[in-house]
Amino acid sequence: MIPRQRRPAAARPDFPADDPRSRTDGLGWVARAVFPGPALRLTVGNPEPSAIRYAVLPSLDDAKFLLPLASRTVTAASVLAYNALRPPRVRATRAVIGGLARTGLLGLTRAPVLNVTGGPLLTDHLAGLLGVPRLHAAIGVRPPDPHHKPTLQLFDDQGRPQGYAKIGWSDGTRAMVRGEVAALTSLPAPAGDFPASPGLILHTTWQDREVAVIAPMPRHVRRIRRPSRPRTAAMRAVARVSEPRMPFVESPFLAGWRRRCAGGALAGAVTPGATTVDDAIDALVDRDGDLDLDFGHWHGDWVPWNMGRHRGRLLVWDWENSAPGVPLGFDLAHQHFQIALSTRRLPAAACADAVDAGLRKHGPALGLDPARQRFVADAYLIELWLRTYQLSHGADWNPRLHPALLDTLAARLA
Repeated sequence: MIPRQRRPAAARPDFPADDPRSRTDGLGWVARAVFPGPALRLTVGNPEPSAIRYAVLPSLDDAKFLLPLASRTVTAASVLAYNALRPPRVRATRAVIGGLARTGLLGLTRAPVLNVTGGPLLTDHLAGLLGVPRLHAAIGVRPPDPHHKPTLQLFDDQGRPQGYAKIGWSDGTRAMVRGEVAALTSLPAPAGDFPASPGLILHTTWQDREVAVIAPMPRHVRRIRRPSRPRTAAMRAVARVSEPRMPFVESPFLAGWRRRCAGGALAGAVTPGATTVDDAIDALVDRDGDLDLDFGHWHGDWVPWNMGRHRGRLLVWDWENSAPGVPLGFDLAHQHFQIALSTRRLPAAACADAVDAGLRKHGPALGLDPARQRFVADAYLIELWLRTYQLSHGADWNPRLHPALLDTLAARLA
């Protein structure tokens, strides 16, 4: 996912001041997405009779996790499940919290308690569809972002994982949920280098939310070793390239770019020097229009934190940005850009340099010579800008990506 820096938002007048949904931070947007509707009442403080309760960790103003307090078993399970996937520092913290929960000593953390009373509740709707008496949700909290979808890790009364519910709450995120549903229902069975993935359990709507429930991870899934090393054989398998090469200028991919830019929707998205994404596309066509390329599928968010290993096979999840018909090598470019952006906190131009370096080192494994490496790098930057713009509707841009990406492209394609 793309980290963002948002401008301060106005207060939310549609909820009482003491309702967490009135907040403009991550806790506020997650609460609005997961607990919509005036019939629900949310408070923070002492437990209320018949309330569904969550511990807010580590605090209200720095909320990262809503921990269900249904029972010691459920609380401990929601912290400890899949802990082997976490970085060592996070794993150690969760192990401590899980131990406190299991022994009934979670109160030592002094975590605030969120009370939810009334209904209807999404977890009740999903429990009915899945045929279980009750579901309990552990809910991650991230900063407000038009890309982000709340994800509920679902557990039954015995603390057994029942799946992950992804919630589309806006036009863009609803489309992402539908995209993941389409991808998961069309993926080939894992064989050879093609990775495994958690399957789709159900796809439903609830109120105005689009919800997909993805199968739980295998119990013994583990972190991948050497996470920064690209899995190029798996990337090529995911691409499923079968058509003959074609020139970029004749490709449906370029035609798709033109459609996305048509109608003036992006006319206001320019750099201070008046560079537009159309300028970048035209410059790429002028330089590389006759270049023959391989096109295929891509995962769309190929990063180490969307991967694990299980029984000797790569396991890959979060397929909501998957799409066919993109130039081979986009997943490789994405991994290097996002590691530089998200873990090294580099500016856009330096992230683009990381893409160049990664393609030089690993591109030959995908059949990319220097000319195609250069094309993939610049085409990926254009695709990333378009995707980011369309999801944000041009509002609340991350200044690390806009106008920085267009400025970077203008320099690279000059």
